[in-house]
Amino acid sequence: MRNYNTAPLPFQGQKRRFIKPFKQALNSFKRDSIYIDLFGGSGLLSHTVKQHYPEAKVIWNDYDNYAKRLAAIPNTNVLMAKLRLVLDNCDRKERLPEGMRKKALDVVKIHEWEYGYVDYVTLSASVLFSGKFATCFDELAKHPFYNRIRLTEYVATDYLKGVERVKTDYKALYSEYQGDNVVYLVDPPYLSTDVSSYNSKDYWRLRDYLDVLSVLDGSNYFYFTSNKSQVVELCEWIETRSMTGNPFAGSTVSTTSNSINYSSSYTDIMLYKQSPD
Repeated sequence: MRNYNTAPLPFQGQKRRFIKPFKQALNSFKRDSIYIDLFGGSGLLSHTVKQHYPEAKVIWNDYDNYAKRLAAIPNTNVLMAKLRLVLDNCDRKERLPEGMRKKALDVVKIHEWEYGYVDYVTLSASVLFSGKFATCFDELAKHPFYNRIRLTEYVATDYLKGVERVKTDYKALYSEYQGDNVVYLVDPPYLSTDVSSYNSKDYWRLRDYLDVLSVLDGSNYFYFTSNKSQVVELCEWIETRSMTGNPFAGSTVSTTSNSINYSSSYTDIMLYKQSPD
């Protein structure tokens, strides 16, 4: 079975830079545990667990319907092939002249009319400035274009083979699976970052981020955040000024630098912890 170190299709916030430390940390968790990917995203964490522990039960909560994008890869490859032909003489990663941008937009519009679907997240990563995303044609048409189209086709063969897919609210999934043999993979959209490419644009208010922390109490978990969110610092502050416990107390911390583009970067943070037996 093929091992993927990055998600087959672009996804905002995928954990490709954490795969090595994530695998190393998995060695301290049980191989026969039930791993619940509460905010499944691109499925990269679920895929990695299943590769590392084939006998483990892994449940991927595909809240963002990434499976639809995976199923549409043949469609997406057709569109990318058309755009490669149009932009063949354009410099790689350079801004397109307005005439070429309009030609590319015409290709997208006709393709959507013919096929009825365009994966705008993948398309955004192919023609927009790094870190920019559009979710429909009208949004795409507002941006300048760059020739960032990959030269090879997208492939997702056996990517999530053996992983169980669900699509539900994370709280319902958390309530269904509890116990000492459950490990939660908790990777919600980051606080203080753009969530426009996620399924629910208005869901992630401060209260929503803090509600997520309730699943960590007394649990085995991997939790992902960034230095922008300052959630870890907030919990430390609350612990020192109230009787409320800090869900991150005693956890192991791993960090990695992440660059969005030349003018924007942040530090990814992974915290993990096993509850006492």
